[in-house]
Amino acid sequence: MITRTRFAPSPTGYMHIGNLRTALYAYLIAKNNNGQFILRIEDTDQTRQVEGAIDFIYNTLNLVELVPDEGPNIGGDYGPYIQSQRRDIYQKHAQQLVDKSKAYPCFCTKERLDEHRAYCQKIKVPYMYDQHCRKLSANDIAENIKKGLPYVIRQKMPGTGTTSFQDEVYGTIP
Repeated sequence: MITRTRFAPSPTGYMHIGNLRTALYAYLIAKNNNGQFILRIEDTDQTRQVEGAIDFIYNTLNLVELVPDEGPNIGGDYGPYIQSQRRDIYQKHAQQLVDKSKAYPCFCTKERLDEHRAYCQKIKVPYMYDQHCRKLSANDIAENIKKGLPYVIRQKMPGTGTTSFQDEVYGTIP
């Protein structure tokens, strides 16, 4: 098995020491395991993107000699390496999750989510999506899609149980 790590900065600002630390960890883990260090640009927040930030990322990584093995300015077998250019890939897999009832379309507006967030703050509980659209019928979903209502795909998370994973730096994360 080949170790592949990725550094995925967002061009919503210029690289800072925290970004560089994250890149360094990913680079060292990959190289320590004879693996590959991948650069992927997380440009999905287009409204906050800073002009020149992507070039600044490339230049900073080159300056400190954390040269990716694959990335938008290098290429590789698993591109595209700019998140917004991967939309078709993600849509295909998101639809597979919906088809298997492991995910569902959510039509909640920003306003509805903001209202729910405010309600949670008012009653002093941590904000968590209330799964409003998880309860929609297949007919309601089809009708909303037919109307052209915007939606996102939300993963159906189990209501009980726990999840944990093994982090290379911090160990077991419960």
